[in-house]
Amino acid sequence: MSDRTTHWQNVYATKGEAEVSWYQDNPAISLEMIRAARPDRGAAIIDIGGGASHLVDALLHDGYRDIAVLDLSANALDAAKKRIGTVASMVDWIIADATTWRPGKTYDVWHDRAAFHFLTNPCDRAAYVERLRSALAPDGHVIIATFAPDGPEKCSGLPVQRHDSASLAKELGADFKLVETRSETHQTPWGSTQAFQFSRFRRQK
Repeated sequence: MSDRTTHWQNVYATKGEAEVSWYQDNPAISLEMIRAARPDRGAAIIDIGGGASHLVDALLHDGYRDIAVLDLSANALDAAKKRIGTVASMVDWIIADATTWRPGKTYDVWHDRAAFHFLTNPCDRAAYVERLRSALAPDGHVIIATFAPDGPEKCSGLPVQRHDSASLAKELGADFKLVETRSETHQTPWGSTQAFQFSRFRRQK
């Protein structure tokens, strides 16, 4: 196991899904931005670093039929599978590091809430973008949420790289056009707040 994998396996082995700072019962902004991309119900959607997020529940409820969730932690994915029950068989659960993963198909929507900002090494960010480029369909949408420039400098004991839409655009490259950006003041389960930014880009054909 890599150090990253070991860290996240331990997090989800020792904490319940509502005991981590990024927990959301209702991933409203993520869902709104996916809907704004106007994918049809058969569109392929992948949630990068999805872990035990409730986004997969919401997407299934919306009727999307081609959903994948990728995470380093098998423990996190197991928690999500257990929560959603028998419909878990409708989801492609991928245990992988987004910086080394080899995509087996293309996706219409790439969503990432709170994974990219853990990539503090420029080489890791470049590797992530390389995988994104190989996995995203022409004209596909990328939604990345990170801590905003005024957000926390650490999360889960790890340093983070904070972003705004401009820094994300620089990471992705000129063939990704910014469509929208939103701010969120996320409230953790214990009542503190974290400044997030959400940016949606469209890949130019």
